[in-house]
Amino acid sequence: MQQWLGFIGTELHKGVFVPLLGQGVDEAVKRYARDKVDKRFALLEAHLAGRAYLLDAFSVADAYLVTVLNWAPYAGIDLARWPAVADYARRLRERPAVARAMAEELELFRREREKQQ
Repeated sequence: MQQWLGFIGTELHKGVFVPLLGQGVDEAVKRYARDKVDKRFALLEAHLAGRAYLLDAFSVADAYLVTVLNWAPYAGIDLARWPAVADYARRLRERPAVARAMAEELELFRREREKQQ
């Protein structure tokens, strides 16, 4: 569990998505982050192939990973390149509690955007 939380937090969240989604990030930093995508997602692909979850059952690591993977389209990352990862993300988004949490978060995001406009 700790290894997966560390990987998601440092290698994906901070190492890939923060630079790619951040405003005002230098293009060289974005290029560096993009150069790391294939290796990091290949590791996920290999691990998730034939598995339902990161560990033996759904855990907080899965909740964190599905959240981070949900940012992929906004960062220009096409999960279809890694079929096991794409399938995993789709299945987890379909879990009722995950779908409900994401819908609630989207509504909060929309309200916040309206306040800023």
